[in-house]
Amino acid sequence: MASVKRKSIESQQEDRPLLPPQKQLREDHSNNNSSSSKIIGHGEAVACLHDVSYPENYVRPSSSSVTQIQKDSKPAKEFPFTLDPFQSEAISCLDSGQSVMVSAHTSAGKTVVALYAIAMSLKNQQRVVYTSPIKALSNQKFREFKEEFSDVGLMTGDVTIDPNASCLVMTTEIWRSMQYKGSETTREVAWIIFDEVHYMRDRERGVVWEESILMAPKNARFVFLSATVPNAKEFADWVAKVHQQPCHIVYTDYRPTPLQHYIFPSGGEGLYLVVDEKAKFREDSFQKAVNALVPKAEGEKKRENGKWQKGLNVSRLGEESDIFKMVKMIIRRQYDPVILFSFSKRECEFLAMQMAKMDLNQDDEKANIETIFWSAMDMLSDDDKKLPQVSNMLPLLKRGIGVHHSGLLPILKEVIEILFQEGLIKCLFATETFSIGLNMPAKTVVFTNVRKFDGDKFRWLSSGEYIQMSGRAGRRGIDDRGVCILMVDEKLEPSTAKMMLKGSADSLNSAFHLSYNMLLNQMRCEDGDLENLLRNSFFQFQADRALPDLEKQAKVLEEERNSMVIEEEENLKNYYDLIQQYKSLKKDVRDIVFSPKHCLSYLQSGRLVCIQCTESDDKSPSFLIEDLVTWGVIVNFDRVKGVSDVDVDDAIRKPENANYTVDVLTRCVVTKDGVAKKKIKVVPLKEPGEPLIVSIPIDQINILSSARLYMSKDLLPLEVRENTLKQVSEFLSRKPSGLPLDPEGDMNIQSSSYKKAVRRIEALEHLFEKHEIAKSPLIKEKLKVLHTKQELTARIKLIRKSMRSSTSLAFKDELKARKRVLRRLGYITSDDVVELKGKVACEISSADELTLTELMFNGVLKDIKVEEMVSLLSCFVWQEKLQDAAKPREELDLLFTQLQDTARRVAKLQLECKVQIDVENFVSSFRPDIMEAVYAWAKGSKFYEIMEITKVFEGSLIRAIRRLEEVLQQLIEAAKSIGETELEAKFEEAVSKIKRDIVFAASLYL
Repeated sequence: MASVKRKSIESQQEDRPLLPPQKQLREDHSNNNSSSSKIIGHGEAVACLHDVSYPENYVRPSSSSVTQIQKDSKPAKEFPFTLDPFQSEAISCLDSGQSVMVSAHTSAGKTVVALYAIAMSLKNQQRVVYTSPIKALSNQKFREFKEEFSDVGLMTGDVTIDPNASCLVMTTEIWRSMQYKGSETTREVAWIIFDEVHYMRDRERGVVWEESILMAPKNARFVFLSATVPNAKEFADWVAKVHQQPCHIVYTDYRPTPLQHYIFPSGGEGLYLVVDEKAKFREDSFQKAVNALVPKAEGEKKRENGKWQKGLNVSRLGEESDIFKMVKMIIRRQYDPVILFSFSKRECEFLAMQMAKMDLNQDDEKANIETIFWSAMDMLSDDDKKLPQVSNMLPLLKRGIGVHHSGLLPILKEVIEILFQEGLIKCLFATETFSIGLNMPAKTVVFTNVRKFDGDKFRWLSSGEYIQMSGRAGRRGIDDRGVCILMVDEKLEPSTAKMMLKGSADSLNSAFHLSYNMLLNQMRCEDGDLENLLRNSFFQFQADRALPDLEKQAKVLEEERNSMVIEEEENLKNYYDLIQQYKSLKKDVRDIVFSPKHCLSYLQSGRLVCIQCTESDDKSPSFLIEDLVTWGVIVNFDRVKGVSDVDVDDAIRKPENANYTVDVLTRCVVTKDGVAKKKIKVVPLKEPGEPLIVSIPIDQINILSSARLYMSKDLLPLEVRENTLKQVSEFLSRKPSGLPLDPEGDMNIQSSSYKKAVRRIEALEHLFEKHEIAKSPLIKEKLKVLHTKQELTARIKLIRKSMRSSTSLAFKDELKARKRVLRRLGYITSDDVVELKGKVACEISSADELTLTELMFNGVLKDIKVEEMVSLLSCFVWQEKLQDAAKPREELDLLFTQLQDTARRVAKLQLECKVQIDVENFVSSFRPDIMEAVYAWAKGSKFYEIMEITKVFEGSLIRAIRRLEEVLQQLIEAAKSIGETELEAKFEEAVSKIKRDIVFAASLYL
């Protein structure tokens, strides 16, 4: 991509970080077009960066003609305030009829650019589409735009209002679906606004943005609104290349309201300013905050509802919790309104309940809240008004305290948003979803936790997530500064905190992946071209971009490798290979001897055992170091996962059933690493240390001794443990070998693979003795150099492989494999023509298309009652993991078994066709947790009745039933496309049975 140099105007605030990393803004003079990068700024406002990406060989119109167009035309919309530099720059790009990406912080005012684009389109009698990532945001934006411009329509999976309007607000998924269906609207669109385009990096849904951008009409222009991303230029380069049109980048790090970042240490009393409003990190203040942490001793852990509480202090009788103290201090200092972010729905509610003694509202505010609340609830039936969530929330709201998470009833969530906007809620406990979408800032943002569960594991908050949420602090034109408070406990490392507070925003990286729905729709479209879609994807673009760097890395490594000259290298290589084989065989023997089926029955208490010490910091290659070992005594062994406690005998027979750890009493050294974090190191018995019981995996055992000691039942006293290790040392002084158990004689291991490995080890030992280079001087040093050389060769091979896969089409092999699956299942012909089953799968985008299509064609959906069918389909849309969910009734359970069998068959077929898939994970992704609740709902039960038979949050269940209706609508279209009138009528009846009452109550924004 090329860029146009224009002169810079100096920023007026030089101490503020302004530009993204320079490497992201490098200029590329690969053709005659040059690129422009200018800095614009005036008055108090901080400058913005304006850059342009041009496609190759693009002929630019003369700047005088562009200026003339802008002079001649009256602005499409005028604003009642002075525009910031980034807003003015973006609007001037729109006036010149060119695409623009605006990358700025939350609450910087990106919506101004969207409003101008809509006003300009309506003025020119053109159609404009505004897409957003979530339905709730689409509803809110529809209301906002409808007040500004009357000619506005809405299209989400739930609601369609005025689909022929000139300005259409919709979710990105709906826009993608319209493009695949060749809707008339797509041919008429002049401007497409993608809000929150940084969603493109989302692991699950990001691909929808990429497809939508790739398939957009060639004559359309774009407005991309994004949070700050350091590689905005790279994204614009991609858009310019794919759509053969210029794409401007307007980037600003400017915050209208500067932020101050504080740390509140757990158990502490006050706040510590660690990053000031000029973005300067205060090291001394940070250290004071860390030193003020009060580590919780083991005995001080609190129990709540029989479970250990993690993290921040919760209140005991007569004692104020950290949260209560925090909110009290915020109110006292007039830092309210405040949003307190938590990453768990239950924790949000639990923390809000700790505010029981707090009342933040006057009587007139309470009366207002009650009026707003009940006027919103008027659309509900009398039964629904009595739901616990409705009745319990009002007293809390009247005190100025709110809760906002996805488990709330949608109508309740919207009331809380309205009350918060009106300033009637002073303290809001929310999950991170509140940080996405409509601009609802507060004066203060508090992070009650700095760890979140991302679906796989608990991890620290990334700097990008912190930036997104902290951006809610500071109301433009009201507060002179926003306040962010990080509540930390003893687990947070100083380096982690610094990274979180001072790190850069997350890069916009492609999350492109293939799906069967995408493949089938591309094949069905007249102008669909799958390979072209892959070739033009942002994923492929980023892979191609990485090539020069990879080439450079490979050359540097090759030079380093070639500079290493070793005497007798060929001979040495031969010896090196023998050592590697020897190590590998030794490991094979160990794995056989210490597999659970052979060793579990010998892990009795008191048995002496030789174990590996904790690894040293020696950087020598592992094959040159003899394992540093020590001795200890077995205390116990335990199952990690895979079998229940009664299945030990079974595990002895089937080792794959379980992993085990062994508790061993041995000598250890305990050190402190960072803030109150202990590190335990196993050391040889003769070294100084203390006798401790450590839990080690079986594969850390080297030898099981035939000797056993008498063990005291109470190993708590230090003296008892010390005496036990003294006995071990005395035994070893008499029997240095430790009298190991003989695998064949004592443990009765008759495995042929064991015997084969032992024979090969003996043969190799014989070869070592005879090898001519074994007695060569400096043999160890030479082997070290050779090892380094071999490692460099392996790294070079890896880079070259990565380069080859980048230059060839990404996903090429996966594409072949997925097409193979579709042919085997009969969805497409050998010539890639979409068959009947394929036409059905084309329509299904909100559930697993293959499994659902197979169920439909197997006759399962036809043969069962409507209520049972709806109940079965709920397994496709329910994604939350519910602990101890009740098993559904027999007839529903049988249907669920059929679903599992179908899913397993589909997954196994994919595996056979070389598609990477974990069969059991795929099968368990279908969950029966809400089958009973959905069955009762379809049967006509009241909502409060179905809430009594399930443990899920009301909002989560409503969201699942709404998604279920979306799937049914797609199935109606699928049945229609193949002429299945009977099934079509059945799906329509199912929709009519579930689409009622509170579950489908209209949004307050509409």
